[in-house]
Formats: sequence, C-alpha cells, structure tokens
Amino acid sequence: MASVVIVGSGFTGFECARRLARRLRRKRASDVDVTIISPCDYMLYTPLLPDVAGGVVDARFVTIPLAGTLDGVGKVRGRVDSVDLDRHTLTFTDLERRSSEMSWDRLVLTPGSVTRLFDIPGLATHARGLKSIAEALYLRDHVLEQLELSCVDSDEESARARRTIVVVGASYSGTELTAQLRALADAAAKQMEFDPAAVKFLLLDLAQQVMPEVGEKLGARAMRVLRRRGIDVRLGMTLNEVHADHVVLSDGSRVNTRTVAWVTGVAAAPLIQTLGLPTEKGRLKVQTDLQVPGYPDVFAAGDAAAVPDVTQPGNITPPTAQHAIRQGKVLADNVAASLGYGKKREYKHRNMGLVVDLGPHHAVANPLGVHLTGFPAKFVTRGYHLYAIPRLVNRWAVSLAYLTDLFFPRTLVSMGLSTQSDAEFSTSEGIPLPETD
Repeated sequence: MASVVIVGSGFTGFECARRLARRLRRKRASDVDVTIISPCDYMLYTPLLPDVAGGVVDARFVTIPLAGTLDGVGKVRGRVDSVDLDRHTLTFTDLERRSSEMSWDRLVLTPGSVTRLFDIPGLATHARGLKSIAEALYLRDHVLEQLELSCVDSDEESARARRTIVVVGASYSGTELTAQLRALADAAAKQMEFDPAAVKFLLLDLAQQVMPEVGEKLGARAMRVLRRRGIDVRLGMTLNEVHADHVVLSDGSRVNTRTVAWVTGVAAAPLIQTLGLPTEKGRLKVQTDLQVPGYPDVFAAGDAAAVPDVTQPGNITPPTAQHAIRQGKVLADNVAASLGYGKKREYKHRNMGLVVDLGPHHAVANPLGVHLTGFPAKFVTRGYHLYAIPRLVNRWAVSLAYLTDLFFPRTLVSMGLSTQSDAEFSTSEGIPLPETD
C-alpha cells in the first residue's frame, strides 16, 4: 500500500486531494492511500474574506468542509511541525497538543502562506490582517463596535479616532477590504443616524499605483471609485509606528485611529524554513513539474512554493488563487504519474485576468485581457466567484447573500465570535489550537 500525504487544505492542497482521489478511483488504484493533514477541517475561499468583513457574506459560506467533500481521502486535523525527508516521516501536533508521527511514500507540501509582517513597532500588537475567518469576523465586529462607541463618546477627538479606519495595502485584497468596510460603515451610519462622511478611511501603500496587478488603466479607474466614495488613498506611504489609539505614518504625520488593517502581502508558511532546502523569495524551490529537486517523492506548490513561470522565463508564479487551483490539478496528475498512473506534465499557466469587487455597484475586471468596469465588471466578478467556489451549496448560499445585499440593508450585529487574541497574526500560521485543561 502506497501512502500519499498532502500537507495543507488551502486551494492547492484541496484541489490536489480532490483530483487525485478521483483519478485513482477511475484507475481502480486501491493500493494507494491518500491523506490530507491540516490545522482546520475546511478549505477557505479567501477571495471572499473582504465580503465577510463587510457583512455581506456569512463566514460559513466561504468554508468548504473536507468531510463530505473529499471522498476517498483520509482527513487528519493537526499542524505539521517538521518533516524528515530521508526517513519519509513527518511530525504533527493534533487538537489536544499531542505530537504524532506519520510516514509517507509521496509527500505533497502545500502549507500555504501567512501575512507578511515588517519590524514596525506595535504592528503585531495593534493591527489585524485578513488571512483567516477569525480575522475577517474580528474586523467586522471591531469596526461596528467602534462606530457604536463613537456615538456615545463624550470626547470629540476620541470619537473621531473611532470613526477613522486605516488599511495598509492597496493590492486587490486590501482595496476590496477597504471598499467593503466603507459600505459597512455607510450602512452603519444610516442605521445609527449619523453622517457617513464622519467615517474616514485611509488606504496606504508604498506602491505608486492602486492594484498594479490589474494594469494602469483599471488601477486608475479603481482609484477614482475609491476617492469618489470618500476614501483617502495615499501612495508611496506606509506606517512607522502603530499604537492603540494612533499610527505614525512614514512621513512623520500622526493619525488618530482605533482600527488598523494590515493587508500587504504574504510569506510562505513557517514550515518551509524548517526543511533546510533551497528557497527563492522565501518559497520552496521546485521544478516545472512541481517536484522538489533531489527528492523525487516530494512535491510542492501554491503560495509556499517558488513555481517557475514557463511563460515568463526567470520569474516565479505569484501567490494567487488562480495559480493555486491550477497547480493543485497538475500536482494531482504528477503524483499519480509517479505512482504509475498517467504521465507527468509541467505547470504552464495562461493568465485569465483578475476580478476586483469595489463594493456596491462597482468593480473592475480584466477577464482574458478585456477591461471592464461598472455593472459588467460587477457581473463578471460575482459570477466568477460563484463559479470558482468548489461546492454547490456554498454557491447557492453566496448567491442568496448577494441578492439579499442588493435588496435589503446590511445586518449590523457585532456578534463577538472572534476575540482580539483569536485574530492575532500568529494565529493565521495554522489556526490556533485550543488550550487543554
């Protein structure tokens, strides 16, 4: 019996497990055992986290449970701590903090990524990211709580700080988050009966363009939408310090705020640095067939791997969901081929474009290189997500959420589902394991 162990249940690991199990069933390969090991029991559809933070989509609808979805795949809940490549074993910690060892004949490393942090005083303590359900829920609840508190705060300066939201990172994730929080704040202002213009948004980025991923033309269009919605976009700017009640910008100016979201990019999961293998930009080096050089039984892809971009020699593929899903399919085929089922192939990607949701009635998209804005872009953006979510019931639920948001005011409830500690940056390294008694 040959064993395949897949580390991580993100886009790449999930797609690899699903496709590999299906392929082996078609080949009647009963001699191969496939197991996926992950700290969480779901695949998270991360492109909709801004919608969760903005109160549009319920958190349950962006999670794809492994149970009932990955038929024929063993599921182990745990965080992989180390890998012994020579002994073909790995060590993981389960939910009760017990350490166990697992052996493998083929290893697929898809542990994903974590929020990329910098050595900025107070950043890890007072800012929050957008890599997990806990972070998205915390941001939603926190923004609503601060707006509620601003209505009863007797100190005018303190009230203004509560109504000031700073987002760092003007890529598509940070821009989408800002747009959705703006919509949430507008709805809150209307229902709490204060002027929406009193809520100030500041979007920062060291780059000289909003969303350079979509090109100059669509980036300029997104900039106009953001500014029309009252969002102060400051490019070539970042944070120098973060405090509980204010931030200091890189130009030395001070902004009083109680809400800081840090959405500036990702770094490979910490597991990669423990392997002792060559990396590029912090990501594990792999060949075009996604095999780790020198280890024919080890494969890697997704955000944690430096996958060569054969369409742009010398470059590696960016950490996007589009690449992650397609790499998962190639992984499955190549792992199966290494076991004698089919032939290996190299990963070659054709860029299908990007879609960016900019809140109510607005979006930008460039599917197949066609630049779209306004309603057509909105239709394509939401249609793409409904197509890409890998489970029918989730598609149904998200489509109903979109229709509800179209015809009814957003529900403004701070439910307290995620505490400040739940949403710390360190927890996105693998979803925090509960304390034992």
